[in-house]
Amino acid sequence: MTAHQPLNMFWFLPTSGDGAYLGSKEGWRAPEFGYIRQIAAAADRLGFGGVLLPTGPACLDAWTTASALVPLTERLKFLIALRPGVLSPANAARQAVAFDQISNGRLLLNVVTGGNPTDLEADGLFLTHDQRYQQTAEFLTIWRAIVAGEPIDFQGEHLSSRSAAPLPFPPVQRPYPPLYFGGSSPAGIEVAAEHVDYYLTWGEPPEQVAEKFAQVRAAAARRGRTVKFGLRIHLIVRETEAEAWAAADRLISRMSDETIKAAQVRSGLVSESEGQRRMAALHNYRRDSLVVGPNLWAGVGLVREGAGTALVGDPATVAARLREYQDLGVETVIASGYPHLEEAYRVAELLFPALGVEAGGTTIRRGREFDPSAGVRLAAG
Repeated sequence: MTAHQPLNMFWFLPTSGDGAYLGSKEGWRAPEFGYIRQIAAAADRLGFGGVLLPTGPACLDAWTTASALVPLTERLKFLIALRPGVLSPANAARQAVAFDQISNGRLLLNVVTGGNPTDLEADGLFLTHDQRYQQTAEFLTIWRAIVAGEPIDFQGEHLSSRSAAPLPFPPVQRPYPPLYFGGSSPAGIEVAAEHVDYYLTWGEPPEQVAEKFAQVRAAAARRGRTVKFGLRIHLIVRETEAEAWAAADRLISRMSDETIKAAQVRSGLVSESEGQRRMAALHNYRRDSLVVGPNLWAGVGLVREGAGTALVGDPATVAARLREYQDLGVETVIASGYPHLEEAYRVAELLFPALGVEAGGTTIRRGREFDPSAGVRLAAG
């Protein structure tokens, strides 16, 4: 049996809202900061290595939210969206270095090129699919040089920079905070091979992930580089298999056929993402086609764009499935579950021991037995 190192487990902050039922307003939780703070504090205490903050018109701003959470957490790292073209590379470099300094090296960057032209046009970006990735490559060429303190004289098709002023101080993480990126198209893979540290994939079946990782490795090798890998996926973990699958069914039990159809139409009209196309192809918006691999369930993707699959099962089984991805090269798992506060505890308490992940946070001291006649807990001994 192959010995595995503990996976680096991250969690997700639902800055566009959360709830117990997908595709329904029943039990809906608005993305107010107090709730997001609770999830971040739980992730920090439970031993998650970091949290992903998404980006988009329906999300709280990732940079502002993460900045507010830094002083409220101790070890947690923040994987924040870096949107090429929305800011200039020099401005984004100053922003990243300031956050890395303030957080004492707790910044990670998720480079998000974007696959929804409507959203991008609202931000002033009017480019075709491949042009957007070309712009991303140009952005990262400039950004990496500025943050690393290197001279830059660059003229691109979309972006240019010359004699950028040196930053007042360097980032804590040298030469720059780690770059994460996901893109399944040929253009996206080329950007990953040239510029990023971690390539992320959504939870496709392992054989598809293996094929994609091989393409990324080959493209990086042609440039004399290596890339690490991460997995973005949902988790539904319960003490037994039956309980886990019942929880998966419950998650979509308030989802109407009309809601699924609307999501299908919306995705077909606005998305140019190859990764999104691959996610949708796993289930084709059919309720009877949701088990797409061993313990791999695509019900989340019926209405949710982006990561649309979940690993479902008891702790030992889900751990075994994650080890299969780890054998392909995955080092970091960016997980989520609905609702995110409660599921953070379930994943940490049930799955972490099966994965050999050390729980973090303050040790909880056991007090004396609760005395129901007194109505209060006696002082801890």
